[in-house]
Parts: sequence; structure tokens; C-alpha cells
Amino acid sequence: MTTKTILITGAGSGFAEAAAIGMAQAGHNIIATAQISPQVAALREKAATLGLDNLRVEKLDLTDPYDMAFIEKLDVDVLWNNAGYGESGPVSEIPLDLVRKNYEINVFKPLELTQAFIRKWIDQGRKGKIVFTSSMGGLFTPAGWGTYVSTKHALESIAEAIAQEVAPFGIKVQTINPGAYYTGFNETMADTAFRWLDADKNFTKPAELRATFDALLASPMGHMDAQEMIDRMIAIVPADAGKFRNVSPKAVEDMLKESQAAAWNAEI
Repeated sequence: MTTKTILITGAGSGFAEAAAIGMAQAGHNIIATAQISPQVAALREKAATLGLDNLRVEKLDLTDPYDMAFIEKLDVDVLWNNAGYGESGPVSEIPLDLVRKNYEINVFKPLELTQAFIRKWIDQGRKGKIVFTSSMGGLFTPAGWGTYVSTKHALESIAEAIAQEVAPFGIKVQTINPGAYYTGFNETMADTAFRWLDADKNFTKPAELRATFDALLASPMGHMDAQEMIDRMIAIVPADAGKFRNVSPKAVEDMLKESQAAAWNAEI
């Protein structure tokens, strides 16, 4: 595998921060982006402490047109669309402005960035690779998480379509579908519903939803060690070949396949 220049969005914390460091330690040239300046400064300090001159850190707020224009000028071999956030709560009651915001960050902005790099690579006659961080939730829908996972369902479809469209140009596409690893992402996403849920107004009762979330997040399947997924990301993102869809761990992959099969026989 040759040395790659890899652009990562949403690398200020979690999976991507650790994977950025790991891929830099493996010799790749990493451009890690983070949404806010404190994350940028913190990751720059980590890179300096580790002596990683090949780990460059830049600010990228996907909603900032100037940030986007700056990042789109960079020359990279791999674009890893990892940035995202999640809104929880019942889809039947969630305010629609929150749904639109979740789609803007998780779907429309990554697609905008992806289109820009695909256009550049095709104009330059270069091959490249696009990686999308999807989710186990991109392949099934648990109640209470529908808004967020629907954005990942959309990414699955977009990635599959793009993969077919750009294959003639030598551009490859992959998705990474983590299970419910413990990074803090799911825990903070669970809190979002309680900004607007009102026991006096909503038929979904906050206390009941909180109990459901707490039980799920406390289960072994909702609290897995993130290092397994980080190691897989470090291997998958720079690779010249691999599977289109990459679910981890294997137990989650098996569960998703069973869930999808069961959907064909579900009755109302």
C-alpha cells in the first residue's frame, strides 16, 4: 500500500481523532479537520507531542462556506467523510427544523464536499477514494433514533450510487458502519430529545424514553470498546482494495442481516 494523503472531516474527537493519529503513525499524510478552534488546537498539540509532522490539523465547520472553499482546494488521495451529529427522539413528534439540520450536516454537506473532490479528480485524470462513516443504524431503525439513522440510510444509498457512477474513472467508494461503540457520541445524542420533549405536550413521555435509552446504552452491545473499530478504520481508509460495506463487530453484522431478513416477514 502506497502512502496516501487523507482528508478527514470531524476528526476533533472520537473514532476519527484516534484513527488520524494511527494512520499518521503508519506513515500516511493526514489532514484532520475539526469543527471548532479548541478541537483544532488540542489535536495540533497532540500531533506535536507525538512528533507527527505528517498530521496537519485544520478547522472545518461544514456550514461555513469559507471553511468549505478552503478545504476543497486541497490535494488529497482519500476523502473520509466522518463528520456528523445525531438528533434522538420520536420521529412522529420531533420538530422538523431539527430533522432538516441533521440532514444538512450528515447528508447534504458531505455530498457537497464529495462532489467537489470527485470533480477535481476527474478533471485532473486522477484516481481517488471516498469513505463515508455510516453506522449500524444505516441498515436498521431502532425506535427513538429514527432521525439520525435515517440520515445514515440516506448516506448508504448515496454511497452506493456514487460507487457505480465513478467506477469508470477509477474512483472507489466505501462505507464504514460502526456498532454502538463507547465514544460518547451515542450518549450525548440520547440527550438531545430532552431539549424539546414535554411530558405535558408530547405523547412520548420523557421518563419512559430516558429509561429505554439508559437500558440500551448500559447493555454490553451498547458499550463496546472503541479500539476495535479504530483499528479497523486505520486499516480500511487508506487501503487500495476492500469491501464496499464494512460493519464492525461481526456480532453486529450478523444482527443486521437477521434484522433485514425479518423485515420481509414483518406484519402490521
